[in-house]
Amino acid sequence: MRIFTLIFFLFATTVWAQDKPANEKFLDHLRKHCGKSFEGELVTPVGPNDQFAGKRLVMHVVDCGDDFVHIPFFVGDDKSRTWVITKEGDRLKLKHDHRHEDGSEDEVTQYGGLTSNTGMENIQFFPADQETTDLIPYAANNVWWITIDDNFFTYNLRRIGSERFFSVKFDLTKEVESPGPAWGWE
Repeated sequence: MRIFTLIFFLFATTVWAQDKPANEKFLDHLRKHCGKSFEGELVTPVGPNDQFAGKRLVMHVVDCGDDFVHIPFFVGDDKSRTWVITKEGDRLKLKHDHRHEDGSEDEVTQYGGLTSNTGMENIQFFPADQETTDLIPYAANNVWWITIDDNFFTYNLRRIGSERFFSVKFDLTKEVESPGPAWGWE
């Protein structure tokens, strides 16, 4: 009888124990890097006049909570960009917070998208939301996606129906010194 009870208990625990949703696991992957900075490189080719050409690229997983992760993205000395990933119900939202050096919001800020499902634990897709379409009409077809595993974090953008593609990859195995706080996040 004890064996039967033990088997029943183990079976019941296995059946009723709910695994975390994929988007929660995704946030967990990000959170384990909280407080750390990593250098990246462009995956997509850039021209000599590109704003990213020849600049040091650093991400800093700076602020992590139960429902959010803030990741400033530094391009050389430019500290204007922060990726804000927030849990909204059973979805994740990606917003781009752009600030001026004095901390005030840029005219073009808070654009991004909301996942259409829980996604996968190592990749999340963010199609442009209505706020983005209203703010930047030509970006209505944007799809951002972020991948993360034990070695790399990638941030990607594809504008569907165009040649626009951007990708930057960060090496999570080599922590670097943080360039300090992003503008407006001191």
